[in-house]
Amino acid sequence: MNDQSHYIHPSQLCIGLYVHLDLGWMSHPFTFSNFKIKDKDQIQKIRELNLDKIRYDPSRSDYEPLPLKAAAPIATPVPQAPIEVPTAAIPETIDQAPSRAPRTPQQRSERLKQLNTVIRACEKAYLVDAHMARDLVRNLSSQPHSARKAAESLVENLVSSAITESDIVLHAISGNNSSSDNYVHALNVTVLALMLAKSLDMTDAYARELGMAALFHDVSKSEVPRHKSFIDQHCENSARMAKDAGMSDGVVRIIMQHHEHVDGTGYPKHLVGAQIDPLAKVLVIVNAYDNLCNPFNPLTAMTPYEALAHMYATDHHKYDATILKLLIKMLGVYPPGSVVQLSNGTYGIVMTVNPQKPLLPLVRIHHPSVARETPVVIDLSEENGLSIKKCLRPSQLPKDVFEYLRPCKHVSYYFMDKKLIDQPLPDTTPTTHQKPPPAPMMSAQ
Repeated sequence: MNDQSHYIHPSQLCIGLYVHLDLGWMSHPFTFSNFKIKDKDQIQKIRELNLDKIRYDPSRSDYEPLPLKAAAPIATPVPQAPIEVPTAAIPETIDQAPSRAPRTPQQRSERLKQLNTVIRACEKAYLVDAHMARDLVRNLSSQPHSARKAAESLVENLVSSAITESDIVLHAISGNNSSSDNYVHALNVTVLALMLAKSLDMTDAYARELGMAALFHDVSKSEVPRHKSFIDQHCENSARMAKDAGMSDGVVRIIMQHHEHVDGTGYPKHLVGAQIDPLAKVLVIVNAYDNLCNPFNPLTAMTPYEALAHMYATDHHKYDATILKLLIKMLGVYPPGSVVQLSNGTYGIVMTVNPQKPLLPLVRIHHPSVARETPVVIDLSEENGLSIKKCLRPSQLPKDVFEYLRPCKHVSYYFMDKKLIDQPLPDTTPTTHQKPPPAPMMSAQ
């Protein structure tokens, strides 16, 4: 500690003080070691730590500490001066996390293990399907019929995950599990398309057709060098390869139209409105979104937040309005993969959307006292008073935070069963036998 540190006795705690608990993460019941006191329950929990003194930050506190002679009342002090908040900074509606007492260190550790178990299983299933998608895209021209059959099996499984499961949410794949290979784009677009299919109450048959088209919409790009004339013709080339493999006329048509825009500015046929297959309109939107987030040239990449804003504010005339609004609703206010700063100054990456509380997703946070190999993932819907302050570009992160979080250059998505995120913590009472938690996702193999 330096000479500028300020300390108080536990009896001087009050709501509005910004405190630092100089303890290990497992030695107190709070998610963070430094935070602004929000309620009386937090004061009581801090006092129960039996610390001789507590460090606090006057510059980040709303009030002065209580006088030392006070007999430790837990009360709200009278402010020194009124604090004004600009009306424009307050959203018309905002999700609020339910008020609850902080978990014990053991409960917090168990919740973290639970979230990390669900996330690891989801990302393991993603890798299985991503590798299969790679092989299918590579083999369609050399083994068209066997590749088509295997693809139908993969898509059937993905449709079952997306359409049949009642409470599926979108999860961002982290770390080295994501890459910029073309096959990852194919799987990304397929996952996003099937999530939209669920929002549209699409039948399984239509969803399978959409899934097959999404998986192979760029298949010809895996064979020919990238140059302008090839890019201009890749819709026709990919559609031809799909037809040669025995795919349905509907799949071929969707692939052919996956760059058509409702205002006629697309290609190759410059179709407008009702001339475009309804399923192709879905593929057009998710393909455009993923291309903005994960372009061929990474230097031009937009963040998920920027990509949605660009599509809605600048390019909305290109897309079906209903489907675009559903995409925005599905991805949430802060899409998975977004780099964010929380209201307490902590940095993090949004991992999983929360459809019921779109402002309060799951976030992997910068917590330097915890090994980055086993990161802290918090559910903002469970954190009293904690919210997202703003979205950032990865380049805006401090160097040490960037090295810890290592935001992906390529944002990839997969399905996650929200029921497994929300399941109660296991009973810590010793028993003779405990069943292992269910695997959070099924995969094609």
